Order: sequence, then C-alpha cells, then structure tokens
Amino acid sequence: MKKKCKFVLMSYNKVILIGNVGRDPEIRYVETRPIASFSLATSDRAYTRPDGSTVPERTEWHNIIMWDAQAEFAEKYIRKGTRLFVEGKLRYRVWEDRNTIKRTVTEIYVENFEILGR
Repeated sequence: MKKKCKFVLMSYNKVILIGNVGRDPEIRYVETRPIASFSLATSDRAYTRPDGSTVPERTEWHNIIMWDAQAEFAEKYIRKGTRLFVEGKLRYRVWEDRNTIKRTVTEIYVENFEILGR
C-alpha cells in the first residue's frame, strides 16, 4: 500500500546569531516606546582548502533592533565587545535620505537574546 505524503506550505522567518557587539546601543523613542539599535559581528574562520589555497576570515555585520524592555536592558548592560546570542526575525526596509535617494537596510528584530560574555 502506497502512503500519501501531505505537505503544509508555510513560511518561517527566524534568524539565530552569536557574535560580538560592534558599537554601544543607540537608544531612540517612537512615541514613548524605546528602541535600541546596534551592530553585531559574526565571523567565518579562515581555512585552507585541500589544494593549499587559503580562504581568509570573513566578518558579516548585522543591524540589531530591540524594542521596549529589551531596549532598556540593552541600554544598561550591552556594550561594544559584548558576546551575544540573538534570536529574531529578518526585516528589510526601504527609506529615503535627505537627498531623496532610496536606501535599503536589512535588520534583525530581536525576539530573544542572551549575554554570553564580554
């Protein structure tokens, strides 16, 4: 007897990063809600391929966004160099600068985080 497979199509937006904070959180307010933003660096180690060629270390920079109580915590306890675990959603945003040039930015909106060390 042949068994039928059922697939449920869904989308899933989840990002998990472990890295080092690149700058102290910047706090701003939208109405009365605090927002913390800062950068987080993650790195892929350098390695040597079997043919002897070397692939250098590669660092990626991520824009991190925290809201409300998380933003207040970030303001008090997160500093440049802090090792951080971050779990959240990837958001893509388009905006216009002062010269009416369209700019794009990709951000991680934090749902859960943990300080791992300094």
